[in-house]
Amino acid sequence: MKNQSIIKVISILVVFFFSTTIYAGGPWPQLKNKGYIKISEWWIISNEHYTDIGRIDPNVTSGLFNTSIYAEYGLTDRITGVVYFPFLSVAYFNNTISGTTGETILPGEKVNSLGDTDIGLNYKILNGPLALSASITFGIPLGNDGGGSTGALQTGDGEFNQLFQLNAGTGFKLGTANAYASVYAGYNNRTKGFSDEIRFGVEAGVTLFDNRLTAIARLYGIQSTNNGVEGQRENSTSIFANNSEHLTFGPELAYNVNETWGVSAGFGTALSGKLIYAATSYNVGVFFKI
Repeated sequence: MKNQSIIKVISILVVFFFSTTIYAGGPWPQLKNKGYIKISEWWIISNEHYTDIGRIDPNVTSGLFNTSIYAEYGLTDRITGVVYFPFLSVAYFNNTISGTTGETILPGEKVNSLGDTDIGLNYKILNGPLALSASITFGIPLGNDGGGSTGALQTGDGEFNQLFQLNAGTGFKLGTANAYASVYAGYNNRTKGFSDEIRFGVEAGVTLFDNRLTAIARLYGIQSTNNGVEGQRENSTSIFANNSEHLTFGPELAYNVNETWGVSAGFGTALSGKLIYAATSYNVGVFFKI
């Protein structure tokens, strides 16, 4: 029986690794042998981007679609394994048309590949009125960092990074409804000449209608430390640019169809940014509880 449990855990982890920006479970890791799996579609289409001084400029219409698996599994009551794996990532841009002659200057292109994958561990430090956890996430560069004839189509940044993060939160009653609030802060160590990053966010949610519907609001961002190689992909208008920064508001609704599975939908819109698309991203998903 013990050997079967070990084999089960190893099998799940192998599937997670080969089948994942990670949000390592928040301050509430999974209990041992419990888990959560979400299959989702995330996309962004933009004809504008934030410049390196935070202004908005036009660009040829471009987009990125990620079909992914996100999973958490309790290895022990304190340690949760977390994986985010975009198993299909599609980047494209439309034809570039001359404003004077109407001729096609550069034909549109598209690339399909895996996306950059994250795998990590979340360790529970405190559990009670205040929940506290620490996580480490490894960014695996499985995506294409230079697709298309111009090398501008990206489904990844091509660098291996390590994100160290602290997560804190608390649950409480909002009238008769269950609610929670959490915060996180982390340092992302990047390689290959990319600048490191400070990551931060706050989140709050409330569960309604007999714990079936959860409304979530998130405010999160990235701040570059500007300690990388000067000029390293700083002119990119993709979401993988070096020294990219943003502050984003992202609400989401999650509906529990039953005790085992549910559906979710949300969006994220940048309130400010540098070297990143100036457009709203969307996501829909189906989640399962182990």
